[in-house]
Amino acid sequence: MKINWNTKYTTISVYTVLTFTACIFVYGILFNFTAIGDFIQKLTHILSPIIWGIVIAYLVNPIMKWIEKRAKRVIEKNKPHFRLTRIISLFLAMIVFLAVISALLAIILPQVIESITTIINNFSTYINNFEKWIDSLLVKYPEVLTVVSDQLENIETALMEFVNNIVPKVGDIMKKITNSTLSFIVAIKDILIGIIVAVYLLYGKEHFQAQMKKLVYGVAPKKGSDTILRICAQTNSSISGFVSGKIVDSIIIGCLCFVAMTIMKFDFVVLISVIVGVTNVIPFFGPFIGAIPSALLLLVAAPKQVIPFLILILVIQQLDGNVIGPKILGQSTGISAFWVLFSILVGGGLFGFAGMVLGVPVFAVLYSLLKEFIEYLLENKSLSTETEDYLPEYAVDKPVKETEKKPEKKAVAKTEEKTEK
Repeated sequence: MKINWNTKYTTISVYTVLTFTACIFVYGILFNFTAIGDFIQKLTHILSPIIWGIVIAYLVNPIMKWIEKRAKRVIEKNKPHFRLTRIISLFLAMIVFLAVISALLAIILPQVIESITTIINNFSTYINNFEKWIDSLLVKYPEVLTVVSDQLENIETALMEFVNNIVPKVGDIMKKITNSTLSFIVAIKDILIGIIVAVYLLYGKEHFQAQMKKLVYGVAPKKGSDTILRICAQTNSSISGFVSGKIVDSIIIGCLCFVAMTIMKFDFVVLISVIVGVTNVIPFFGPFIGAIPSALLLLVAAPKQVIPFLILILVIQQLDGNVIGPKILGQSTGISAFWVLFSILVGGGLFGFAGMVLGVPVFAVLYSLLKEFIEYLLENKSLSTETEDYLPEYAVDKPVKETEKKPEKKAVAKTEEKTEK
């Protein structure tokens, strides 16, 4: 269903939103853009339990719908019992969700803690092994030593500057570690509250939808209300499908990484698989964010495993990008790689990790709505809506015309006649 742009209220709404957005950006650039960012971060921090509740509700909703569909066949044979069906379905869905999370934590967390403890205890051994590897590398390739010796003075200066900068900031580093620990505790508290919020949202989701419709139809005109609700439905579908699909995709990638690393007998299999799986949630940058710290960890502990690991990650990410991802996520977001990068940078800058994850589907919805509006304006001016028609001539691959092919056929026919004679 297309938006009916040919209405007074829709046009006024679009121009109002665009003008308001432009004013915010102009104000931010000319006066104080950091104040806007601080306000958004503070608001996000305050609403963190609600945001966690919405995320959990998105994850549990498909499970609840699947259970509810089958529960209706048993509970509602004679007469409808909507509330009873909803309570039972929600209860079972939350048990399944919490059981899966608990099982994953029970399996992964002890091994992750064990890997971190091993790294701390054997750090000096890893450093010695790394030094031996460097020595053997220099013996095999003496030209590397020449390059290093030439740059030795610069390396020493850089190391001294690094030490001089780090030592005064040890207190700040410890303070940041303490703040990170407190933030982790607060995040656990927000997640627990978020579970309660998710239960309320899932139990009364139809009621909340009805309240939203009531508000929109009461404030906006009828045609404008239909447009607003259609945009909300499109946004909800895009975000829910993208988030749930991306999480399933990341779990599969983490399991593939675990199996492959176990077969290849790498070190820190569970820890690295968790890092790769979690960072894979972030589109575009995820593979790089996960591979870099994992490769550095292997470089210290087992340098010979670094290159095979990077090749393995490259293979897994290619498999994910070309096979697994499209199968799970379905149709693409409909935006180019540049706009994917743009949406991740903007979303991450404003909302952190959540912005990097949700930036792509949200921007895809805004992009499709703007595209639809621009095409409507072009149609009113009797202009083409195809982007290719606005490209310069040298950037378009024009097909060869049939008239250009005919002389070649005649020439071929004449040569054939001469050979027959």
